[in-house]
Amino acid sequence: MNPFRFIHAADLHLGSPFKGLADAPEHVRRGLAEAEYAALRRLTEAALELGADFAVFSGDLFDSADRSLRARAALHRAWSRLAGAGVRVFAIHGNHDPLGGGPAMFEWPEGVHVFGADDRAEHRPACRRDGKPAAFVYGISYDRRAVTENLVPRYRPAEGADFHIALLHANVDGDPDHDAYAPCRLSELTGAGFQYWALGHVHGRRVLHEYPHVVYPGNLQGRHPGETGAKGCYLVEVDASGGVRLTFLPLDGVRWLSCRVSIDGLEDEERLLERMEECAVRTASSADGRPVMLEVVLEGRGPLHRRLEDRADELLAALRDRLDGLAAGGGWSGVPAFDGDDVGRNGGSGGEREGESDGNGARGADGVFGADGPSGADGGRGGESDGYGARDGDGVFGAGGPSGAYGGWIWVHRLTIRTAPGLDLDRLAEEDSFAGEVLRLARRLAADPEGREALLREALGPMLRNPRLRRLIESRGLLSADGLLERAATRLAGMLERGEG
Repeated sequence: MNPFRFIHAADLHLGSPFKGLADAPEHVRRGLAEAEYAALRRLTEAALELGADFAVFSGDLFDSADRSLRARAALHRAWSRLAGAGVRVFAIHGNHDPLGGGPAMFEWPEGVHVFGADDRAEHRPACRRDGKPAAFVYGISYDRRAVTENLVPRYRPAEGADFHIALLHANVDGDPDHDAYAPCRLSELTGAGFQYWALGHVHGRRVLHEYPHVVYPGNLQGRHPGETGAKGCYLVEVDASGGVRLTFLPLDGVRWLSCRVSIDGLEDEERLLERMEECAVRTASSADGRPVMLEVVLEGRGPLHRRLEDRADELLAALRDRLDGLAAGGGWSGVPAFDGDDVGRNGGSGGEREGESDGNGARGADGVFGADGPSGADGGRGGESDGYGARDGDGVFGAGGPSGAYGGWIWVHRLTIRTAPGLDLDRLAEEDSFAGEVLRLARRLAADPEGREALLREALGPMLRNPRLRRLIESRGLLSADGLLERAATRLAGMLERGEG
C-alpha cells in the first residue's frame, strides 16, 4: 500500500460562548473569543506544512445548531484553503450541530465532503496529494441532536482499499462523563474490520486501542475550567506496511490550567501571595507562551485556614494585581508571547509524538518529517506511549511571531480554597466521635475510587439528573476529585471544634 498521512480533528465547537467572565479585562475576553478561530487557523497551517494528504473532522464542528455567520465563514475559509492545496476534507456532524439544524452552510468547494445521515455509512476514496490511492473514508452525520441508537452496525468496509478510516461521533463503553449519544462498545469497533476509528464527542484525547486504532483527539480549544491542558489534533502517519504513528499537535490559543498551593508552614497572607505568584508563573511557563486561564487551588492545613474563609475575594484581587504588575514590569521572561496565528515559525515547541520514533520524526531543513516529503513516511509501527515527547528542531508552533496577538498573560479566573484547620487528624481518626467516624469513612473511600464515586453520585443524584447542574459538577471534576471527602470531613471536624456544628 502507499504510505500517507492525515489530520484527525474533532469537536471544534466554533461559536462557543465563554461565560462567567464579567470581571475579566477586555484583553482576556477578546483572547478567549478569538482562541477557537485561531486554533482552526493553526490546524490549517499545520496540515499544509506537515504535508498531510487529507483531513478528517469527527463531528461537533459548531457549538450549536444556530451556526453563527462568523463560524460558518471561518470553517468555509479553512476548508477551502485545504482543498485548494490538494488536501481533501472529510467530515461528519455531531450532536451539537446536526444536519438540517440552523442556517444553511455555504457551498463547499470540490475536495470537501460532508457525510450524510444515511442508513448505511457511505464511503469516499482518499488520495495522497500526488493522486495515488491512500484509503477509504466512511462516515454518518447526526440528523438530530440526540442520536441514542448504536451506529456501528451501519459501518461496513467496502472492497477496493487496503486501509479503512471510519468517522464516528459516539460515546464508547458508556463514559459516564459524557452524554450517551451513539453508544457502542469498544469490542464492536475493534471487530468491525476498520484500521482506524476517527472518533469525536469526548473532549479529552485518548487512544482506546491500537491495531486497529480507536482514537479520540479531544477538542481543539479548551472551553471551561474542566478542560485543562493542551488541546489540538492528531497527525496520523500510515506506512507502507500499515503501521500507524500518532503525533499530537497542540493548537489551543488559550490554555486552561490549574495549580496547587499549600498553606502548610505559612502564618501570614504576604508569604502566601508570594507562593501563589511563584506557582502561577511556573505553571504558565509550561504553556509554551500561550495565554493562561488559571485556577489556583489552596490546600493544606494551618493557622491561615480560618482567615482565608472570609477573605477569598480579597486574596484573589491581590494575586491578580501582583501578576498584572509583574507583566507590566517585563517580568515574564519564562512566559514568551504567543502569536495566536503563528504556525511553523521559529522557536517554541512542536508536536508531541505518541509511539516509537523510526527516524522520520525529526524536523530538518527540508521539512517537518525529513526530505522525503509527504510520501516518505514508511517507517516502523508506532503506538501510544505513556509520556509525550516534544518534536525536535524548529517546532511546528512557534512561540512569538510578528503580530504578538496573544501576549503571555495569566488570568486567575478562580481561587478555590480547600484548606483545613491545623487539626491532628490521625488522633481525631482514632476518637470514638462523630467527626472521627466521618474521617475514617473518608479515608476508607480514598482507597476505593469506585466506592467514593458511587457515594458521591448517590449524594448528588438529584442534581446530576439536571443537565445544567450535571455539566457544572462535571466541569469542576467533583465526582473524581481526590481528597474531596476527607476535606469535607476535616472541615466538619473544624466546625465541631469551634462549636458551629
